[in-house]
Amino acid sequence: MKNKDFDHWNEVKKRTEAQEKYPLFKEREIFNARIGENVGFEQCGKGDDFIRPVLILKKLTKEMFFGIPLSTAPKEGSFFFKFQFVELIESTALLAQMKLFSSKRLLNKMGMIDKENFQMLKEKLSKLIFGTDFTSPNKPMSRPEGNCTFIIPQNDISQTGDFSQKETKL
Repeated sequence: MKNKDFDHWNEVKKRTEAQEKYPLFKEREIFNARIGENVGFEQCGKGDDFIRPVLILKKLTKEMFFGIPLSTAPKEGSFFFKFQFVELIESTALLAQMKLFSSKRLLNKMGMIDKENFQMLKEKLSKLIFGTDFTSPNKPMSRPEGNCTFIIPQNDISQTGDFSQKETKL
């Protein structure tokens, strides 16, 4: 496991938060961004400022957007989308790492994904989130299966915490 420097990231995060200007950006653009030192399997930035390229998936306001971190490491499977935005350099969008970002994290524009690849990326992301296109990158043929047959209405939960007595059939 990589040693993570949360103390240094906290200092960088304070500088990032103190910025008063928001950079101009739009969908399909790719920016270097301070994405930070993150927890568990969340993608981290690199270098002293914890930077990683991020694709602007959806601009919500001038202050926030949905973004997808990028990598140059070749990756396969339903969690990833490969494309080029810099000639001869293949990038991989880490679809499962999509998240809401503050535009204060954005540093400099690196390029832009073309319209055709952007549409294919959105379709693959939609299948990953809402469809059946899910293959775990660690176990290629396994799927997390679940079968929820009972719910517990919030107003029926007893003070004792015994949930088995108040089940409601779906």
